[in-house]
Amino acid sequence: MKTRLLMTTIALAVMSIGGAMAQDAAPATIYGSQLMTRQERMEYRNQMRTLKTQQERNAFRLEHHTRMQERAKERGMTLPDTPPAAGGGMGPGRAAGGMGMGGPGMGGGRGRGAP
Repeated sequence: MKTRLLMTTIALAVMSIGGAMAQDAAPATIYGSQLMTRQERMEYRNQMRTLKTQQERNAFRLEHHTRMQERAKERGMTLPDTPPAAGGGMGPGRAAGGMGMGGPGMGGGRGRGAP
């Protein structure tokens, strides 16, 4: 019984740490995230969650793209002309590293060289 409780506690702690890591990993999908503060990235994600339609989200992304282009120019940097494709963020079955279920490390315990 104590072992089961300990295992549950450990699992919850690992999931909590993984969730925090996933939040930090997510900004890579935000255009110009390297030019944004952590607070700005959180605000961006929160704003995206409040938008109701794909059309609203696309308009918000384009506005953000323009702001990030201007910010990059001010800092003497360049960003790609095209923003990342819509829907590149985390969704069902996506892990923080971008791999879904069954990605690297999810094998059935077979060693190196196993088929």
